[in-house]
Amino acid sequence: MEISIVLPLAGFVVGVIVGMTGVGGGALMTPILVFGLGVPPAVAVGTDLVFAGLTKSIGVWVHGLGRNIDWATMRLLALGSLSAALLLIKVLDRLPSRERLDAAVLPVLGGALLLTAVVVALRSRVGAFAERLSERHGPIGGGWIVLAGAVLGGLVTLSSVGAGALGVAVLMICRPQMRPRHIVGTDLAHALPLALVAGLGHWTLGTVDFGLLAALLLGSLPGIYLGSSLTGRVPEPVLRSALTVGLVAAGLMCII
Repeated sequence: MEISIVLPLAGFVVGVIVGMTGVGGGALMTPILVFGLGVPPAVAVGTDLVFAGLTKSIGVWVHGLGRNIDWATMRLLALGSLSAALLLIKVLDRLPSRERLDAAVLPVLGGALLLTAVVVALRSRVGAFAERLSERHGPIGGGWIVLAGAVLGGLVTLSSVGAGALGVAVLMICRPQMRPRHIVGTDLAHALPLALVAGLGHWTLGTVDFGLLAALLLGSLPGIYLGSSLTGRVPEPVLRSALTVGLVAAGLMCII
């Protein structure tokens, strides 16, 4: 099978899973590119960030029309995440070689995948934890949200993982009163500029492959449409278990 067929197929498979589960594409696409297709880690991360920015734009537009975005919370997250992304790009630009950049990316990618696996596996408990936290300590202040955004910004810039499942978990904890559709809309609205800023930063580092990007988009867009139409037809516990196992396996491959 030629690479011209493999890449759109990989994009299609990831698009279907994202459409069915809502788990961020970075947690799925980047490990496939690195371990399945042999793409250098830094190029996989940079290309996936631009890929994520382009694909998320449609979702942000739809959620914006539906008034599902808490812009005040989004701005607090973005204040931390965009600052962290720009700072990290400057740090990465000072690394002497692509090999050093790949070496910096892999362990962070592994850690982000394992953390995402935990969040996916315990998603129902995150909401209960957020409610107890709010009852005991009251609303979480803006400074903590900015700090959480900075952590997400660092993870996303180094691994392309974190803006999806981890971003949703952060919003569930910081804003437990939010309705699910507002959490999803706000998470997407925050993930879009973060992915684009980090992706453009990687472009300046030379770690974005636009041919690879075009092939992935070719397959992912119909995949996301199909996956969205299949939502609810596969039992959620089965999907969650399969995703958790896959994310743990990919995370361990990055670290070991």
